[in-house]
Amino acid sequence: MKVAVVDHGTGNLTSLVRAVEHLGAEPLRLTDPNEAGSYSAALLPGVGAFPAVMRSLVAKDWVGWLNEWVGSGKPLMGVCLGMQLLFDESEELGGSEGLGLIPGRVTGLDAGGERLPHIGWSPIKWKQSNPLADGLEAEAAMYHVHSFACRPTESAAVLATAVHGEEFPTAVWNGENVFGVQFHPEKSSADGLRLISNFLKMAKEQPA
Repeated sequence: MKVAVVDHGTGNLTSLVRAVEHLGAEPLRLTDPNEAGSYSAALLPGVGAFPAVMRSLVAKDWVGWLNEWVGSGKPLMGVCLGMQLLFDESEELGGSEGLGLIPGRVTGLDAGGERLPHIGWSPIKWKQSNPLADGLEAEAAMYHVHSFACRPTESAAVLATAVHGEEFPTAVWNGENVFGVQFHPEKSSADGLRLISNFLKMAKEQPA
């Protein structure tokens, strides 16, 4: 199975690509949305600042590609900042529009007296059953690195939460084929690999 990994030039994709390879799929780093190819699933990673990455996506015409992909019904998963990009907008660095694939906003994480950014392992708690959680415990530790949190408009979009000062959504979906995880599954040991495997499994029955 071929997996498109969107390379918009603002993140290190090596660990994610290796995780997909480890699971027996064929990851292909796409640096241009016009590259030809047939893929069964797509991953949208991201690190850095939301506005800068959105500018890169717009400049390289990834926005149109991503909208067409989602319209095809094939699964898409945003990872870390990639999850935040799925939302309508972010307040980071003065604000920026997002992809608008999941209704809601991204705002600063209210860490209380905890350190920011939130870096390290935190248990996630599944709020509803979903194929993404197959085989995982009701609480599984995942590795997080972030200072902002997603605020979905609809509670039904929240698949799992974690706590760092406040409880925040750490896994989301649009009710169909768009998923997002705030943590790094590729850096989250066996549980993280299981989650990626579950995501890829959703694509296996889809036509390439």
